[in-house]
Amino acid sequence: MFKLTQYFSTKATPQSQPIPGSKQIPNSAGGYTWSVDDWVQLDRFLILGSEGGTYYISEQKLSIDNAEALVRCLAADGPRVIARIVEISEAGRAPKNDPAIFALALAAKLGDDATRKAAYAALPKVCRIGTHLMHFAEYAQAFGGWGRGMRKAVAGWFNARPADELALQLVKYQARDGWSTRDLLRLAHPRAASPSHDRLFAWVTKGTLPEGAATDPALSLLCAKDALARLSKPREAANVIRTHRVPREAVPTELLTHAEVWEALLADMPVTAMIRNLATMTRVGLLTPGANATKTVVARLGDNTRLAKARIHPVAVLAALLTYKSGRGARGSSTWSPIAQLVDALDGAFYATFKSVEPSGKRMLLALDVSGSMGWGTVAGVPGLTPRVGSAAMSLVTAATEREHTIVGFSTDLVRLTISPRQRLDDVVAAIDRIPMGGTDCAQPMIWAQQQKVDVDTFVVYTDNETWAGSVHPAQALRAYRQARGIPAKLVVVGMTSNGFTIADPNDAGMLDVVGFDTATPPVISDFARA
Repeated sequence: MFKLTQYFSTKATPQSQPIPGSKQIPNSAGGYTWSVDDWVQLDRFLILGSEGGTYYISEQKLSIDNAEALVRCLAADGPRVIARIVEISEAGRAPKNDPAIFALALAAKLGDDATRKAAYAALPKVCRIGTHLMHFAEYAQAFGGWGRGMRKAVAGWFNARPADELALQLVKYQARDGWSTRDLLRLAHPRAASPSHDRLFAWVTKGTLPEGAATDPALSLLCAKDALARLSKPREAANVIRTHRVPREAVPTELLTHAEVWEALLADMPVTAMIRNLATMTRVGLLTPGANATKTVVARLGDNTRLAKARIHPVAVLAALLTYKSGRGARGSSTWSPIAQLVDALDGAFYATFKSVEPSGKRMLLALDVSGSMGWGTVAGVPGLTPRVGSAAMSLVTAATEREHTIVGFSTDLVRLTISPRQRLDDVVAAIDRIPMGGTDCAQPMIWAQQQKVDVDTFVVYTDNETWAGSVHPAQALRAYRQARGIPAKLVVVGMTSNGFTIADPNDAGMLDVVGFDTATPPVISDFARA
């Protein structure tokens, strides 16, 4: 008998061909997958961005693909897009706010009347600091520049803040991306909400302390900044910093080489800035083993409420952990001797920055795509944080919650991994990075579980969805596993890049797409597994 099914079968189709009768499309690697809908791709873009591109897709093409999906979403339901931008940005679910700011600027300029109105109303919710506002101005300039709505929204951003809070913003964020607060004020023409606001605007536009500044409490920070510019003794500078709660950005560079100055800064330093400056504070000698300053940092990193209030994203913690542990900056030649207590504290903070998860109690197979394409590019543009490294870190969050789990790594073959959330995160990442890379066959986890007779309720596959090397599609392998084991197993696909592909069959209710490094992803995985 001539076996035509070797060429045409709905149960076992090579990944280089589409499943007969399906709506699969070619992915970028030469295999066939499904396309995610525009709303899923919007989420991927808002959380993962497109910076750096992927192994198969250039940064330019990936950015254009995501922007086009965004435009289609705006045409379909602009206010829904704005609501999604605000939801993800305000909750701190994305490693970087830039994609949300870009999407908001595009909506403000290219959306219909209702969308533009909603976008400008959302400006202070998405652009929470001066840097964000200057990013918004740069993006908006590319889509049409300054109109009445833009001027009104930017003017409102300055006037809506109490004068003392605005003073902090103006001191910390004076210029970014070729824009300055002076540029923004001159274009927006805000009518000052109070005499203090008027003095602040005058300081920005003229560059000198205005008349009445010395007696205006709202301008005390500006006066302190002016005083620091004339000081050279660290002790005197430290006293001014403590008294007026001066941020690092207002301190002259020559004073930032002294531990005494950094100790004063640390007293009121925001958590984000603290994490970003761990290496510097170690290098200048403030952070040493057993020092009070070190104990302060460890305590803050262990304060879950403080981390949540500061919207600290796990990617920021992971990036700080990998950099700090290395003892060498990603840029430049600066070095330091890492302190073990701080490395451990960063490790703990990583898990704490994800939303709390109720264990599903289900048997899970956590499968990490370690193929060649996963070792290329970066998550949210963070140096050294490849999708491959990111998937290992993401899997440990679920592994720390779910008691019955197995972790495997796969490319064209599969290996069982002896890693655990009880290990330090940086050690696990290093171990994953040493696994040999190969082609991509996302069906391997299901094939292995069926061959080894491993009972799995939920397969969680961390991948870029650029699968191509297998003789059967992942969705087909899952159905074969269900039939062979008699288990209604589910599949969660954790997309680690913002491309438009997925191995999850959209017509199968037992398969789900989620976004890698979304802080809401671990509880979604647990809820889906439990349902």
